[in-house]
Amino acid sequence: MADAGTDVDRELVEAAAGGSREAFDELVRRYQRRIFNLARSLTSNDGDAEDLTQEAFVRAYRAIKKFRGDSTFKTWMYSVATNVIRAHMARQKRRGAFWGASLDADAPEAPERAVSREDVEGDVVRRDAIDKALAALPEELRVAVTLRDIHGLGYREIAELLDIPIGTVESRIFRARHRLRPLLEPLMTRTTSSSPGASQSGGQSSGRPVEAKAC
Repeated sequence: MADAGTDVDRELVEAAAGGSREAFDELVRRYQRRIFNLARSLTSNDGDAEDLTQEAFVRAYRAIKKFRGDSTFKTWMYSVATNVIRAHMARQKRRGAFWGASLDADAPEAPERAVSREDVEGDVVRRDAIDKALAALPEELRVAVTLRDIHGLGYREIAELLDIPIGTVESRIFRARHRLRPLLEPLMTRTTSSSPGASQSGGQSSGRPVEAKAC
């Protein structure tokens, strides 16, 4: 059964390819936050993320008539954005200015409560630890695990947008998680021990070091 969102995307793409700027603007509205989060996750810089998001949509607009529908628009848009971001990362690496990835993606909603100083400080510590852990990964592993564990893309989608076999995707994500686990284990232990009901659960980890999903 076709996904309703995919059907809407298809109609918008057809209209945009036919010259409707309003249709393309709606596609931007539907995907802008996700593409920004992807860029922010991989560059750790809000300014760069904004520029790269804009560049990705400019490229998509210029190429929309070439979109054949072999994949979903979501996969195609992520592919365009990933190419833009990776080119930027390569330039930054050559300049010696690339500092690694960040997980500043939208987190699952939590019950509303007052935000204490300890909460803010804890978030900073967690983000810093995750940034450093991801920065230790080779780019190919960092991109794959970010697309999967942060943005929730399927293995087949990632294979399509990176133009690599699905087995390679599985291998990269497995290797990335394997490297991240010992780096993030102290963080996971602290988070589990400080959460309600930790003593009853025994603090067992699922083995998935990155669980936040972008919306």
